[in-house]
Amino acid sequence: MNTPTPLSSPDMHNPLLSFGRGIAQYDAVRPEQIAPAIEFLLCGCEAAVTQAIDSKTPATWHDLAEPLEDATEQLGRSWGVVSHLNAVADTPELRAAYGAMLPKVTAFFASLGQNLALYERYKEIKASAEFLTLSPEQQKVIDNSLRDFRLGGAELPDSQKPRFAAIQDEQATLAKAFSDHVLDATDSFVHLVTNQADLTGLPDDVIAAAADTAKQKGFEGWAFTLHFPSYYPVQQYAQNRSLRRLLYEAYVTRASELAPQYSKGKIDWDNTQNMIEQLRLRDEEARMLGFDNYAALSLAPKMARAVGEVDAFLTDFAKRAKPFAKKDWDELQAFAHTLGLVDGIEPWDMAFVSERLKQERYAFSENELKQYFPLPKVLDGLFKVIQTLFSVTIKPASLPIWHPSVQSFEIRNASNQAIAYFYLDPYARSGKRGGAWMDDARGRRLLPNGEVQAPVAYLVCNFAAPVEVNGQLLQPTITHDDVITLFHESGHGLHHLLTQVGALGVSGINGVEWDAVELPSQFMENFCWEWEVLQQMTAHVDTGLPLPRDLYDKMLAAKNFQNGLTTMRQLVFSLTDWRLHSQFDSPAAKGQAVLDLARTINNQFHVIPQATISRWPNTFSHIFAGGYAAGYYSYKWAEVLSADVYSAFEEAAKLKGSVLDAETGIRYRTEILEVGGSRPAAESFAAFRGRPPQIDALLRHGGLVAQH
Repeated sequence: MNTPTPLSSPDMHNPLLSFGRGIAQYDAVRPEQIAPAIEFLLCGCEAAVTQAIDSKTPATWHDLAEPLEDATEQLGRSWGVVSHLNAVADTPELRAAYGAMLPKVTAFFASLGQNLALYERYKEIKASAEFLTLSPEQQKVIDNSLRDFRLGGAELPDSQKPRFAAIQDEQATLAKAFSDHVLDATDSFVHLVTNQADLTGLPDDVIAAAADTAKQKGFEGWAFTLHFPSYYPVQQYAQNRSLRRLLYEAYVTRASELAPQYSKGKIDWDNTQNMIEQLRLRDEEARMLGFDNYAALSLAPKMARAVGEVDAFLTDFAKRAKPFAKKDWDELQAFAHTLGLVDGIEPWDMAFVSERLKQERYAFSENELKQYFPLPKVLDGLFKVIQTLFSVTIKPASLPIWHPSVQSFEIRNASNQAIAYFYLDPYARSGKRGGAWMDDARGRRLLPNGEVQAPVAYLVCNFAAPVEVNGQLLQPTITHDDVITLFHESGHGLHHLLTQVGALGVSGINGVEWDAVELPSQFMENFCWEWEVLQQMTAHVDTGLPLPRDLYDKMLAAKNFQNGLTTMRQLVFSLTDWRLHSQFDSPAAKGQAVLDLARTINNQFHVIPQATISRWPNTFSHIFAGGYAAGYYSYKWAEVLSADVYSAFEEAAKLKGSVLDAETGIRYRTEILEVGGSRPAAESFAAFRGRPPQIDALLRHGGLVAQH
């Protein structure tokens, strides 16, 4: 183990060292402060490990597990601040400082998992009389730790441990490079439109945002980027087919060998070999630990028990969904002919034709609907759902922030005690990673002094930012899909924030099986379709009137519009991920192996051919930079759980008249949210639902049931 050089007198004014158990001053963090702070904390962790190993007293929870948790939590939280800033406020200097320390942090945690002496000390706790006196959550932490030691290589021969550690380091470096390439390829592209006629069909707010982007970049005209709030409305609404094609080709070739041709990207942002190397390293790691492949290794801490079980789940789901996808595709092709696309639908026509068909069939557009969802009103509605169901209150807070558009909030319980805090970073901007996510800023924990450390979460989205027109800042509105995204991430947040577990290792989302962790997030999405909820969270941006019932009825009728195609797309993603990790042949994998497999799976299961130029795996950050390797299936797996859980609220609504049933909500909070990872997800589900999960509710919610 390489011990960092200790600092004789660390600068305790360093914001990465001075926040203690509080909140970091994000805007005070400077790239040059990162290395000294992390080096110092690494030294403290090394000292704690050494003390734990060298101690002559019997290993106990309070003398071994708790002090180690103290040290590693301090490191994890400070490094978490750095990682968070790297994701939401990227600069060349910050990226370099983060990249310089990433191998050291990775190496430490890899060495921790391989430490046989420490593993033996944890086994002492498990075998001791004290273990039986520990709380169930503390026992779960010990059991999880023993499992993680085995998966971390602790039982490997000493001769293999350096290679195993090197694999972890290389994987972390490659994942960072993958993410950097996607961000750089996305940020680098700007397309300037100078002829206003080329904007025909685009909503006014999209045009205003494009003008604002051009102004910020010093251009005359309208500038479009590959950030989703700029890119996707062009695909949906632009009548200029050439404009749609140009942006589509740039978008689907990001971070690939085709990028210089289609999106003016750099060839050194090509992720093709990065993916092959990550897969090779994961395969090697799995085989070192005695697994047949990385997919089998990934299942060790999950609900699913066998590689074949997951593959069968996905393929069976695909077979059920394919007839509905075929029907959707046939309808889309037939409608395209009425729009003059007699030669067929090209990939850059898909969203446009789909949107036009939806407008004709249901007599409304996504843009019309969007006008009823000002973000402040949506937040009010979201908070009302949470407060009604879970007996809490949400109020604005004044936490330190990293950007002026970031908001912070506190959650208070029925006794008016502040029990949790969270951030909302809602808007897309340069230097901010795309997508939406929830992350853990601080976990709930019962401290040695008896106090409770309140949890803190980040909720990060990439909505279109408010724009200024004629000197006036327009109220930001978001699409209904954005509303669903916000509710989704808030579900993750509630899982983290409402936990009542005091042992950090299984508090909130910690220790929850990866294929069950999406249950609370997908559960929350259901409320976005409820009339009683939408009445309270809509107000037209011009008139202030709530969503009309007739528009809601159209929206609800359109809920499962093209859902067969959407489902097949997600299943292709899931199967590609799963088979990359369950059928990866390390010696044979080369060049375009990832793309070839993705194409093969698409051709086998989907009804729409994959575009020849599409390099979508090159930006598949979930599995190559986001922790979902051999785990993307979790979204569909957890959808079965979440739909079944939500059906309990539907049953309550039939009896009591409201889906916002507090009694069912408190039971859900108690049996699923509060217990976090302190017991198996299957037990939590059964405790709430009274039986094992069933797929029926998901198929019904998704319109994937034949109508008679």
